[in-house]
Amino acid sequence: MKHSLLIKPMIDEIYPVAVKGAGVYVYDDSGKKYLDGSSGAVTASIGHAIPEIIDAIHNQSQKLSFVYRSQFTSDPAEQLAMKLNELMNAETNYWSFFVNSGSEATETAMKMAIQHWQEQGDYRKNKILSRWVSYHGITIGALSMSGHVARRERFVPLLEEYPSVSAPYCYRCPFQRTYPDCHLACAAELETAINRVGAEHIAAFIAEPIVGAAGGVIVPPEGYYQQIKKICDQYNILFIADEVMTGIGRTGKMFGIDHWNVKPDIIALGKGMSAGYTPIAAALASDKVMKPILDGSKSIMSGHTYSANPQSAAVALAVLEFIEMNKLVEKSHENGLYLLNKLNDLKKQYPIIGDIRGKGLMIGVELVADQDLKLPFSKQMNITNQVVRIARDKGLLIYPASAGKDGIHGDAIIISPPFIISNKEINELVLLFEETLREVQSG
Repeated sequence: MKHSLLIKPMIDEIYPVAVKGAGVYVYDDSGKKYLDGSSGAVTASIGHAIPEIIDAIHNQSQKLSFVYRSQFTSDPAEQLAMKLNELMNAETNYWSFFVNSGSEATETAMKMAIQHWQEQGDYRKNKILSRWVSYHGITIGALSMSGHVARRERFVPLLEEYPSVSAPYCYRCPFQRTYPDCHLACAAELETAINRVGAEHIAAFIAEPIVGAAGGVIVPPEGYYQQIKKICDQYNILFIADEVMTGIGRTGKMFGIDHWNVKPDIIALGKGMSAGYTPIAAALASDKVMKPILDGSKSIMSGHTYSANPQSAAVALAVLEFIEMNKLVEKSHENGLYLLNKLNDLKKQYPIIGDIRGKGLMIGVELVADQDLKLPFSKQMNITNQVVRIARDKGLLIYPASAGKDGIHGDAIIISPPFIISNKEINELVLLFEETLREVQSG
């Protein structure tokens, strides 16, 4: 490949050139096939080159690809907002603010929460609480809410100190306790943080229903979110669910938070909304959040040139219809159980695997130097990147994640293939992953 001026994740690394996708596979320009075991960045949930989505892209492009949101609305954007409200399956309505990425969605959610209180004359409630070992996006506002130490470190002077409580990380409990004898100390810690800051200063608490890249798929125990929501309500604080990675079927439910039967006040969506076919994301606000704004300024102070883009909205709508028509949320649940069982079999054979956890087709594998002691590898060994690179060389794409109590000294990967994956393809994925582990472990 000729000299490149494209800024890639690692600028001096040579990446394969992707030229085609088909189903659960991606092909490079040499013809090599890769099983997309991570749906890219946990994004391509329905697979690649799906004819129905290609048709939707083509059909909308023949009508209208762009209008500016302060001049027009469009049928695709209106229909998509109605569809998302329907999928929320709640007693209240949820209003959609469309943006272009997950980072923009969480930052818009933050702005909505703060404005909700401002419109009632309360300008003190302008802080957001969040958790350590979390990731909410790379813009300055979203990064301020993120408890991802490695991604924060270059920009600490610019960031707010929003991370305040521990993640519900049962494999490495920050309180050295065991569920259920812990009595959900990780949830109770939120109340302590609120009292330290003062509820009168806090607009919202934000959390990923299942922690993704910052912790290698951390699934909280039963009762955790029920208690979190109760605490938020008790102290008059909004609850924001960051469903950018977990939303739209990834965990075997339409939304990750549905596993705990909790309805957030605001929800951020991204990735799976369009399954990678176009950039689009959203912040959804409940009637409760919107009421003072509708009674007041009638305008959310946020916006982007491509917000509610009709081309992207039409594609997202087609993706949601495809997921429903083909019962892919149920498929995510079923395939996830099959994959989880296969991976747990590997854990018995490979002591490099410390923990396997997840829901649906969002599965984390934490890697350790000692399985019994849960001892992490030395950071200098760069085990996560080794595993990801070797897997890619063998034709398997998996997603790197952080792990460890501090989110730094630990290794993990995420396995999250498209929902359409077959049992035969899952077997192929597991075989390639096993070959990867064997090579890493013997090295």
